[in-house]
Amino acid sequence: MMEKYRYFNRDISWLSFNGRVLQEAANEAVPLMERIRFLSIFSSNLDEFYRVRMPYLQKKEILDRNEDAYSKAGTMINKQQDEFGRILSESVIPSLSQLGVHFCYKNGIPSDIANVADDYFFAQVAGFLQPVVLEKSTLFFPENNQLYLVVILQYSADKERIALVNIPAGNLSRFLKITREKQDYIIFLEDIIKRNLKSLFPEAISMQSFNIKVTRDAELDMMDEDGDDIAEKFEKQLIKRELGFATRLLFEPGLPLRHLQNIISFFDLKSASVVQGGRYHNLKDLASLPVSPPAETYPKWPAAEGIEGVNEHTSFFDSLLERDLMVHAPYQSYDTILRFFNEAAINPQVEEIYTTMYRVAHDSKIAFALISAAKNGKKVTVLVELKARFDEANNIRWAKKMKSAGVKIVHSVNALKVHAKLALVKRKHASCPYLGLLATGNLNEGTARLYTDHILLTAHQPMLLEAETLFRFLSKKKKPDSSDIIAFQHLLVAQFNLQTKFLQLIDREIAHAKSGREAGITIKLNNLEEEILVNKLYEASNAGINIRLIVRSVCRIVPGVKGQSENITVKRIVDRYLEHGRVFIFHNDGQPELFMGSADWMNRNIYRRIEVCFPIYSEKLKAQMMDIIELQWQDTEQAVLIDSDLNNISLKTDNKGIRSQEEIYRLLSKDIAELKTH
Repeated sequence: MMEKYRYFNRDISWLSFNGRVLQEAANEAVPLMERIRFLSIFSSNLDEFYRVRMPYLQKKEILDRNEDAYSKAGTMINKQQDEFGRILSESVIPSLSQLGVHFCYKNGIPSDIANVADDYFFAQVAGFLQPVVLEKSTLFFPENNQLYLVVILQYSADKERIALVNIPAGNLSRFLKITREKQDYIIFLEDIIKRNLKSLFPEAISMQSFNIKVTRDAELDMMDEDGDDIAEKFEKQLIKRELGFATRLLFEPGLPLRHLQNIISFFDLKSASVVQGGRYHNLKDLASLPVSPPAETYPKWPAAEGIEGVNEHTSFFDSLLERDLMVHAPYQSYDTILRFFNEAAINPQVEEIYTTMYRVAHDSKIAFALISAAKNGKKVTVLVELKARFDEANNIRWAKKMKSAGVKIVHSVNALKVHAKLALVKRKHASCPYLGLLATGNLNEGTARLYTDHILLTAHQPMLLEAETLFRFLSKKKKPDSSDIIAFQHLLVAQFNLQTKFLQLIDREIAHAKSGREAGITIKLNNLEEEILVNKLYEASNAGINIRLIVRSVCRIVPGVKGQSENITVKRIVDRYLEHGRVFIFHNDGQPELFMGSADWMNRNIYRRIEVCFPIYSEKLKAQMMDIIELQWQDTEQAVLIDSDLNNISLKTDNKGIRSQEEIYRLLSKDIAELKTH
């Protein structure tokens, strides 16, 4: 009989992570503009929660089983939103004022700049406005996550109407900055519109206006089908998604209840969470607040140029034949990765290129290199994942562009996402034809400036032969079944051997511990949910193994519970870069094995995706990676401890402690500096 274990609720755990983001916004030691950025991230995260998780939680069969969690989530969100408002009103806005920036938040437009705001309205804003009066014949439907003004129009004592006016924040800046006598005023776009509503409804005797926003389900309803027109089918579904099931109606305080009920009824929002927010919505736009005093941002950390073992005057591929290389983004320049693809595009020895692309950069240099490679006569196969949530349209655009240039485009079937991050180059080379790239994060030079990831470049032939086998399987566009037996010996591939291999590695540590040998497990993930692997970690803890977990967001494992997880410690790091790498270290009686890869331990990663994790065979790279993880574990400045009640417990002391991202930057920059002196 399986032992009954305790788990954190997935969604409450995720909200705890967003609360940690909010802590950084409140931290006055963080530069002001970075605090504003954390407010923006918190707001964006919460929008995604309502688009992705709320539709699931609101399903009757889920709600019946998790009513307490649903209620607790609502309470947590309300408390966090109150804290958001407090930070902005009581800390951030006064700090902006000290810099000579008057952020006109809730207090209207000052009279001495009102004429400038009015001129802006008529010259720039008015042409984007499309007011709609709500009547029986009205076919209008609020767009997903778009801002609107509800305008209550009084024409006479017994004649009242409700209208919606769009806030064109997608066409214009959300904020207008006006400078007067060394004082900057920043005004919300909706406040400019509110001030000029009389121009839209000149016959109304009086009017009131309130901000609202409707958030909709982000899921796509795709049949499990394939064919040359799959991208076109996705595009149609993207349009439908913006008109999908409403999960939240967010409204400004003061909106009269009878009018609120009219709006709910008119747009059939009865199943949505009706949430009273602040005066302003979509405060993820704070990231574009037009203020940029240099002293109020993080000090610049220029990416270290160059990498040990690579000479700019010789072939990069020749360097790779000599030793495995690793790039740690964003601490080190992403140019090394671009060089891998660029050399593949022009090298006459290269015959074939394979790669996965999960989130394609908007102006992807990698995609351009692949296009050039195809035009240069090389066989190029790219698996573009259409189901990368919120990046579908951009991925479709690039897939069409590459296909028109002669690149073979492969899309995964609907029931399976390909989340693996790998690329393979096949050359005319008798003994060493394969060169490859395996990563923890997307092949995207844009996010590489913000996400911490690790990219292995290798000429390890047996491992890359397995990568080619995987690419050939994925080209079949089918979901693996019992007949698809691929004996991976080096790669850990979800749907084939990944979960089994990780269970075996944990079992080996348990066996070491029971035999009196040294054992230990250190794992860094974005999310930890899947119960079979979680239970195995609980089993390892009960065997006396010290288990160290660095989990950025969702974490269902409950640390520090007697008889369950007394030997498990969980930490979380939130800092200037988004922690994104997945790293797995097994002590193995003093002969540690280290794996990295794309896979979190989530149900979706284990059961519904193709993921790839890979071993690090180079002792030098393994030691470097273990040093990096150790710095993160020792972090006392930006890391927090997650306790058995899911609280974020600060590790700060009175003395200056370790800030791991800063120390990692120094470590890797030092390596490059030493390289340049030789």
